Amino acid sequence: MAASHTLLTSQVAPAPEAFQDLLKAIKQCRLCVECPRNGKPLPHAPRPVLQASPSASICIVGQAPGLRVHHSGRPFTDPSGMRLRSWLNMDEATFYDPARVALVPMGFCFPGYSASKSDLPPRVECTVWRERIFAQMPHLKLMVILGGHAQRWHLGPAVAKRGVNEVVASWRDYLEGPHGVRRFVLPHPSWRNNAWLKRNPWFAEEVLPVLRQDVAKALG
Repeated sequence: MAASHTLLTSQVAPAPEAFQDLLKAIKQCRLCVECPRNGKPLPHAPRPVLQASPSASICIVGQAPGLRVHHSGRPFTDPSGMRLRSWLNMDEATFYDPARVALVPMGFCFPGYSASKSDLPPRVECTVWRERIFAQMPHLKLMVILGGHAQRWHLGPAVAKRGVNEVVASWRDYLEGPHGVRRFVLPHPSWRNNAWLKRNPWFAEEVLPVLRQDVAKALG
């Protein structure tokens, strides 16, 4: 994994054409196949999946697309997306409106499966695009940071020494981010975290009400 970063916004609004060129370049990216940085090339054809716009006020950062999203070409078209929208109290139309909500995973392509049939970690090649994306979204007011990979990259190296459970339990410590951007650290909404959610009812009782208020405020 690349070094952690805290860059979120630029003080200069970009030209829309430049942002569209950036998205086009990402969609055409084949670095993980042609120039893999760590380990083996991506075992299938790349299909980068993300959603972003210079006008977005909310950015949701996850891990990497799963197989369903790889086939659909649209972020969070799976049960995780349904749970996430419930956490945010956000309807589907708003969630998929790039003018308002950016969906920028740590890895843009489905990374494939491990020998145990779990999703592999996000591809490190995608990190070359990340600062360029965030530098061109100057209107962000809120970031939702899902899971350990995203939290380590966005919150700094100290987070790498802490587990997701400890980081999420300390969610208030991370609320105030650079440039006034509010940040929420959440577990991934995957079904794999069902047991964690049952063991930690404080998450629904304490975190989600504040998150939903901030989402409503950021959307205006």
